[in-house]
Amino acid sequence: MKYPPKHHQDNDKNHMIEVIKTYPLATVISVKDNAPLITHLPLIYENGKLVGHIDIYNPQIDLLKANNNVTVLFGGPQCYISPTIYSTTQLPTWNYIKVHIKGKVKAIESKAALKQSLITMTEFLEAPDHKYVLEPENPRLDANLNYIEMFEIEITDWEGKFKLSQDKRPIDIQAAREELVRANQESVRQFLDKVF
Repeated sequence: MKYPPKHHQDNDKNHMIEVIKTYPLATVISVKDNAPLITHLPLIYENGKLVGHIDIYNPQIDLLKANNNVTVLFGGPQCYISPTIYSTTQLPTWNYIKVHIKGKVKAIESKAALKQSLITMTEFLEAPDHKYVLEPENPRLDANLNYIEMFEIEITDWEGKFKLSQDKRPIDIQAAREELVRANQESVRQFLDKVF
């Protein structure tokens, strides 16, 4: 059997872009001297590329400059699926949505581009209500431009992993979908009650 199973792979770029837009916090992975460097950053999909910003003191910054290879992971909803939700006899499983991106990264040195990118990212993240607008004249924005580096990732490889009980009967696929929604809402509430 080929792994991963074909029915758990989603090669539709539009589906993967929706994951990126809906869950923009990415895990950015670079490798230096056979050791991974990992940073969690929101990335925005623009014109076929991923755009992000990183603190200049982050040790990963040196690997985000000179056309280095990078791997980026985006995670959508995920949860445990109990056999009790199915209409047929099944085993326990885990359903999830993940997108794996590989690409070449390069720094964008322009402070004007950085400033506009920060404004654009804020506008995207504030949608649809736009309760906050990052104004170009904001003095805090200008004061921090020297401490942030902008980069973009040219995507060379896409992989969508959508494990959503696709190999089950339609009634069970729907039950798994409903469980994914229910479990994510409930698990966030329970988790926050424990830690906050």
